Amino acid sequence: MTAHVMHPMASPDGCPALVLNADFRPLSYYPLSLWSWQDAIKAVFMDRVNIVSEYDTVVRSPSFDMRLPSVVSLKTYIKPSRTPAFTRFNVFLRDRFACQYCGARDELTFDHVIPRSKGGLTTWENVVAACSPCNLRKGDKMPAAVDMFPMQKAYAPTQRQALPAELSPRELARLSLLGFRTGAVRRPLRRARARARPSEPRRTGRARPARSSPPATGRGTATPPPCS
Repeated sequence: MTAHVMHPMASPDGCPALVLNADFRPLSYYPLSLWSWQDAIKAVFMDRVNIVSEYDTVVRSPSFDMRLPSVVSLKTYIKPSRTPAFTRFNVFLRDRFACQYCGARDELTFDHVIPRSKGGLTTWENVVAACSPCNLRKGDKMPAAVDMFPMQKAYAPTQRQALPAELSPRELARLSLLGFRTGAVRRPLRRARARARPSEPRRTGRARPARSSPPATGRGTATPPPCS
């Protein structure tokens, strides 16, 4: 089945669907559960989800047309795992995409509170989100040596601990978009599009014929003076 997008302003690749469990909590907080629009439509047709909310973007095929789901809920409850994977994106998600030293949201990386040169480990309890300037300023020094302490103590979160269920839909949508922009969804979408895109014939490197300049007629031209 081939679906065609019928909305002039929105790209379907920018319309991920937030996936809720059967209890209407996000299926996963770390990372926030997002499906591509293709997976969301497939789940709808397989009768695995209910559509909770929709985008204005419409996809259309020869036999049907529908608005893209923006929020879907599973019909069968799935017990979530308690401990999320330790990844860079999940650290950012735990720290709300903000530097834990100054609160900035740009140029984020992660920092070892106790530097690795001092025996610090790369674990939930020793890594926080930090902007590049703060990371460079702290370097491999202990927090007390430079008077730089994280705004909140680093901890190993559970699936529901740092992003509680009482988050507003606007906050969930913002985090969904942040997750999408950071590549959590974009990279799988690029791979899926690459697999689905028909292969184009390879262009040959045949050179174009050189354009010949018109012959000089000598009319209206002057001979340059000899070099001294």
